[in-house]
Order: sequence, then C-alpha cells, then structure tokens
Amino acid sequence: MEAMINTLPALVIIVPLLAALVVAGASFIDRRLCFPIGVAALAVSFVSAVALLIQVVNTGVAMEYRFAGWAAPMGIVYVIDHLSALVLVVITGVALVNLVSSRQTIIWEFQDKEGVFISLYVLFTAGLVGMTATGDAFNLYVLLEIASLSGYALIGLGKEQAPLATLNYLFLGTIGATFYLLGVGYLYMATGSLNMADLASILPGIKDSGIVLFAYIICLTGLFVKMALFPVHGWLPGAYSQASSPAAGLIAPLTTKVTVYIMVRICLSVFSFDYIFNYLDAGKIMVWLAIATIVFGSVSALAQTNYRRMLAYIIIAEVGYMVGGFFLGNRIGMSGAILHIVNDAVMTLCLFMAAAIFAWKTKTDEREGLKGLFNTMPLTMAGFVLAGLSIIGVPPTCGFFSKWYLVSGGIAAGQYGFVAALIFSSLVNAVLFFRLFEICYFEPFVDHHHGAAHSDSEAGIQEAPMNMLLPFLAVSLLLLVLGVYSGRIVTNIIYFAIPAGVI
Repeated sequence: MEAMINTLPALVIIVPLLAALVVAGASFIDRRLCFPIGVAALAVSFVSAVALLIQVVNTGVAMEYRFAGWAAPMGIVYVIDHLSALVLVVITGVALVNLVSSRQTIIWEFQDKEGVFISLYVLFTAGLVGMTATGDAFNLYVLLEIASLSGYALIGLGKEQAPLATLNYLFLGTIGATFYLLGVGYLYMATGSLNMADLASILPGIKDSGIVLFAYIICLTGLFVKMALFPVHGWLPGAYSQASSPAAGLIAPLTTKVTVYIMVRICLSVFSFDYIFNYLDAGKIMVWLAIATIVFGSVSALAQTNYRRMLAYIIIAEVGYMVGGFFLGNRIGMSGAILHIVNDAVMTLCLFMAAAIFAWKTKTDEREGLKGLFNTMPLTMAGFVLAGLSIIGVPPTCGFFSKWYLVSGGIAAGQYGFVAALIFSSLVNAVLFFRLFEICYFEPFVDHHHGAAHSDSEAGIQEAPMNMLLPFLAVSLLLLVLGVYSGRIVTNIIYFAIPAGVI
C-alpha cells in the first residue's frame, strides 16, 4: 500500500501524458475509442490527486518523488505538499468534468477531428499537472511549453476568427515563456542550481545580488503575461471567446489560476517571503497593479454584448483579485488569494459550461440570444443563477468567502484601494449578471432554427441532453458545497501553504 501511495505523484502526470499518445493512435483505428480513453486517463489522474491530498493532509508531510531515482538537486523531483495537492485536485477535476459534459459538443463541433482534439485536451491537462507538481524551475518551463503549445492548438481548432486569436496568444505567450526562462537562466547563473528547494537555501545568502533581483523581476513579468495581468492581458479576450466550447471550458478555468499558483510557488518556495515583502518591499506596487487589473477588467466587461467575451474580462478582473490578495503580504489576504484559485476555477468552469449549453441551444454567444431561457431551460438557468451569484459574491456561495478573506486582508494591510476595487468589481458583476437574468426571464424565447419568437407555452421546456446538464448542475451545487466548507479548506490545507512567520 505504501509503495502504491509513493508512486501517485508520478501516476498523476504520466497517465494523461501517455494517454495523449494513445488517443492520437486510437483515432486512426476507431474514433469511438478516443473519448473513453481520455475520460479514463483523467479519472485515474483525478483519483490519484485526491489520494495525494488526503495523504498530505493526514500526515502533514510533503511527498517527494524522484524521477529515475536521482535525488535533488541533481535529479528532477516532484514535490506534493498541501498547496500543490489542492491545485492538482482542481486541475484534474475540472478537466474530467468538462470532458464528460462536452461529449455531444465535441462530436458536433469536430467530427473527424475528435481524436486530435481529445489528444490535445489530455496533453494540455498533463502539462498543467506537471507544472503544479514539479520541484525544478527548468522542468516547470518545459511543462509550461507543453501546456502552452497544446493550448494554442486547442484554441486554433475553434471558430472562424480562432486562428487569428491563436496567433496573438502564441506571440504573447511565447514572450511570457521566454521571460520566465530567461529569469531561470539568471537564477542558474547566480546559484548553479535549478532545484527550487536548493535555490531557496542559496538565495538568502546572495539577496543583495543584482542578478537575483533581475531574475525575480523577469520571472514575474513572464508569469504576468501568462496570467493576463493588466496591461499584458491582450491575448485573453480573443482566445477565450473564439475557442470552441469544450476548449474554453478547459482553458478558461485553469490557465490563469495555475499561473497564479506558479507565481505563489516561485515567490514563497524560491525567493522567500522575507526577500519579497521585507527586503524588496514589493507588495504595495503589486497591489496597485492588481487594482488597475480589477478596475480595467470590470469596466471592459460592462462594454461587451458577447457573453463569452464578457466572461473573459471578468476573468482578467479575477486575476487581479488573486495577485492583489497574495501581495497584501498577510496571512488572511494570502489565504483569500489561494482559496480564490480554487473557487474561481469552479465558478469559471460553471459559467463556461453554461455557455456551452447556451451555444448548443441558441447557436450564438450574443447576450440577446439568451432571451426566454428561464422558461425553456429552468434547470440550466438555476445553475447559471448560482454561478452568477457566486461571481458577485453572495453568501453562501464560495465566491463570497474568498472575497471576504480578500477584503479582510485588504483592511488589515491598510490597502483600502484594493478593498474599494473588490467592492466596485462585485457591483459591476451584479449589474452584468442581473442584466442577463432580466433578458433570460422577461424577454420571449427566440427559436434560432426558425427565427421566430414564441410565448412560454409554445416553446415548452427544452433542456440540454442529460450528459451536458447533469455535470453542469453538479458543478453549480459544488459552488454551495465549497462555500460551506471554505473554513475547513483554509484551516486544514491553505494555512499550511503559507510560511509560519506570516501574520
């Protein structure tokens, strides 16, 4: 049993990595095999991630897996602690649920490219899982590129303007990855090591070095591009609004959140809390950058008539939540930022699953296409209302609790501009979603197949197929479950991810 547990850190990434290759081969034999292989691989990865989280929480000790038996710092190791185990569960859970719910849409949108899409889908997930688990700064770059390249391809398979959106994403994403790699190169030049734990032990002795400072700035700049922090956000709205529904349901909930996790990991596990907040005193300027991101994302979302493009700008604002919360530099703010990684991933998944159902039903992503859906799709709209209320921050949904931590952290740090930005963003989200609720409830349903408006009695209830509807409703209910258990998640998992000396 112990030997099996010790292999879980490898299993969680190797299974989807190999499955991507198997799916690609199966597509030449029988396309019907691709979907069950992909689902099975992600299910194994998800169960492994859950087992790892349980193991780490129960023992309180981080797990280390040495590839090919080589010990750190010479070999590449995977380190599973409270934070990485939590994020692994989020990644694999989102990927699995979204794939299961996207079965109909994948057949509808891709037809003969089904095998290619699922192979890229599983490979993208494997890249994110590896980035989360690795304890090596250069290996993180390699896995970042695996996730990025498969992500570009997934988006490129989307709508008419998808190739152009992908090209924009490719250019900016490559710049972000190059900046990160350059920063790692400077770290290696200063320390002679690439292992994160080894770097953390060396860097305090050379913290006055200009090379270390440059490495920190340039690493973070690369990550800011990847997470779409203002003003280097330009790739995100086009990429997320032009991607196919199944691709958007995977990439939108995970890409920015995993990159925020990487930022937290690099800051705390490589450069150290003391270097960033005491020696550099970088918190204040980063919080103001986060405030600008929140305000820009919220105001831009107000200007959108396309539902998915509106969601894309909301995601940019949410990135500001997490970056600002972390750089508050206190325990409650950091807890809110990490909790919001989990909550926002689930909220975004729910909203993009709703978008997939709306697109299936109305054949459009435009806001006006949602007319009358309360009457024709009452169950779907119930889930959508829950997701909207969670984004706004209404209790007892999970969105309220992470915002509560963030607001409390902002007040404790004296960052009232950040608190004001959070409240402003919540008010904007209330305007956005209640406008959508109004359209869906009061205006008559339009049958886009025939271009005619129907009364409620004529339209009847026309819910999405069960394999789309049931996963969506499960995720919407999870928003309440996460809200109820937010305190336990923070106390039993997130507090252990924050250095002991942080007040």
